[in-house]
Amino acid sequence: MDDTLHCTAEQRADRLDRWLAGQWPDFSRARWQKALTSGLVQVNGTVARASDPVRAGDKIEARWPPAAAVPAHVTPENIPLAILYEDDHLLCLNKPPGLVVHPAVGHWQGTLVNAVLHHCGPVTAGGDPLRPGIIHRLDKDTSGCILVAKTEQALTALARQFADRTAQKTYLAVVRGIPRTSAGSVNGAIERHPVHRQRMTVSRGLGARPAETAWRVLNSDGKLSLLECRPKTGRTHQIRVHLKHLGHPIAGDRTYGGGADYPRQLLHAWKIAVTHPATGVLMAFTAPLPADFPLRPDQPGS
Repeated sequence: MDDTLHCTAEQRADRLDRWLAGQWPDFSRARWQKALTSGLVQVNGTVARASDPVRAGDKIEARWPPAAAVPAHVTPENIPLAILYEDDHLLCLNKPPGLVVHPAVGHWQGTLVNAVLHHCGPVTAGGDPLRPGIIHRLDKDTSGCILVAKTEQALTALARQFADRTAQKTYLAVVRGIPRTSAGSVNGAIERHPVHRQRMTVSRGLGARPAETAWRVLNSDGKLSLLECRPKTGRTHQIRVHLKHLGHPIAGDRTYGGGADYPRQLLHAWKIAVTHPATGVLMAFTAPLPADFPLRPDQPGS
């Protein structure tokens, strides 16, 4: 049986995901959004985005959205945590590379959330049962500082700081080559790649969201450079995309052209500073540099 849907739009619509959910209501809009993100929908022969408008006469081809057996709750698991700070309101952890932050398709177990629930007991902060206490995310292979709220008050206060861009985040990245200047800034809006839907890209498209990353060189050995990066916004894959756009992709980042000679992209959430949600005191945390970094900020390149 053919598992592809074929349809010609008779009327325009403001968003493709809404149009799809209206045409085939057995599938929720959220499932259609996942199908679009996975590149399973084409409009006039081109991979489409959820926010794309639908015009009369468009030819739409879509694979059935994959159904995922979503668990009703997260099971606590005894996974070691590297705790940088903890009190009754929040946790700051040093996430190792390879650890997924929260359960999702393909990773229902063995995540940082599973570990947090084992360590803390029930965490009720946040409305999503699969992401209790999660304020921000790090990619699976990015290491370093990540905050977890233990109360609803903490989650609300910290999430506001991230939304208002008052949370201060500093990353370290080992990149290919040596930048022409010792410091700079990449100011390029980001959206999902029109063809490779698992990637993001710098774009001037209508759907691109503003993004800015300041950087400076801390060290270099002639082939690789260690950069300190301060993202002023928080877009998906922002630092990885911006450094590729700069012409210096992160070493080991297979998705963005950094090569395969390291087992993961060499990106580390080095420092984070926030105002404590209960006391109002500025709190600064630092995650030690991981052992797989070939360059360090305190040692000159050889």
